[in-house]
Amino acid sequence: MPPLSDLAIRRAKPSSKTQKLFDGGGLYLEIAPAGGRWWRLKYRFGGKEKRLALGVYPEVTLALARNRREDARRLLAQGTDPSQQKKDAAAAKAGLDALTFESIGREWMKGRIWAPSYRIKVEAWMENDVFPWIGSRQAADLEAPDFLSIARRMERRGAIESGHRVIQNCGQIMRYAIASGLAKRNPVADLRGALQPKPKRHYAALAEPKELAPLLRAIHAYQGRPVTRWALALAPLVFVRPGELPQAEWSEFDLEAGVWLIPADRMKMRAEHLVPLSRQALDILREIHPLTNRGRYVFSGRNSVQRPLSENTVNTALRRMGFESDQMTGHGFRATARTILDEVLGFRPDIIEHQLAHAVRDPNGRAYNRTTHMAERVRMMQEWADYLDGLRANAHPEQWPPS
Repeated sequence: MPPLSDLAIRRAKPSSKTQKLFDGGGLYLEIAPAGGRWWRLKYRFGGKEKRLALGVYPEVTLALARNRREDARRLLAQGTDPSQQKKDAAAAKAGLDALTFESIGREWMKGRIWAPSYRIKVEAWMENDVFPWIGSRQAADLEAPDFLSIARRMERRGAIESGHRVIQNCGQIMRYAIASGLAKRNPVADLRGALQPKPKRHYAALAEPKELAPLLRAIHAYQGRPVTRWALALAPLVFVRPGELPQAEWSEFDLEAGVWLIPADRMKMRAEHLVPLSRQALDILREIHPLTNRGRYVFSGRNSVQRPLSENTVNTALRRMGFESDQMTGHGFRATARTILDEVLGFRPDIIEHQLAHAVRDPNGRAYNRTTHMAERVRMMQEWADYLDGLRANAHPEQWPPS
């Protein structure tokens, strides 16, 4: 049988049965009815007939397939089974792949308990800013300049704060590699002082009563979608983080007891957070309950009761009401509450910080639990709601509350 040619291969058409075009020395091209073409080598080893896959045509050309045939024949001449040698090489490569920064990083991410939105963010950072550059490298071989180059690329496009977060995550992956016996040291620690300083971040907020009053009136008069109106109305009363309010679930609320328990996996500090609900907050929740209680979320999305409101909805509504991003944001309700509760209503800063779900520790350095100072926090949340009502209704907010 004459050897194959490129022309003969190109002219061969699929048929109803698998075809085999032989080249000699056990090499043949297998053509499937669906059109797929694979190079195979038929040989004998240990008294048994075996097959070895040599690649897919046309990625593997006729010339390359012949070279691979000769490589296999040399192994046979040395008493080595080429199929077993291929399996051994794949196993060795898999072992090396398990030592790469990407492999270790993916294993580390899989074990983290994160809010879904934060997991998406970290995975995107790794896919876009880290793995393409150092993912295929052995973690044990990486040095400080490798990580610094990642930070510099992010800094050049203005992502300075995100760059700090990414390097922090890289350091955690390296510590995981050390704990797993896959690396000896963490070179990320050598970057201390090498990164550009993070810009100071201030969320726009209306912290003066005379500025806050018009916003409260605008929220009260809002004519948009009811679910958005209720979210807007509740936001200043509970002053939680923007991602925590839209994802609120009915199962987290005890309307009889007047509390909202936010689970740890949605909290930035990864600890449950208890929010006492004022009478005004409970009125809002009871008003929305008949509309959305068939679904999972208190503030359901526009197209499905099984999806939450977008995190951007409150900010979008603020813009529609005429409050620009440099004036007020959804996150700004927290700064507003912190300032006025302290400077106007006179509540202790540690009580306020507890309710903001910030890390507050006792004199021995231990973190307080979710119910610490609960009686005082319940009183504070009710006084805050009453204050906001009075501020909205008062013609002279700068004089509210009356002395």
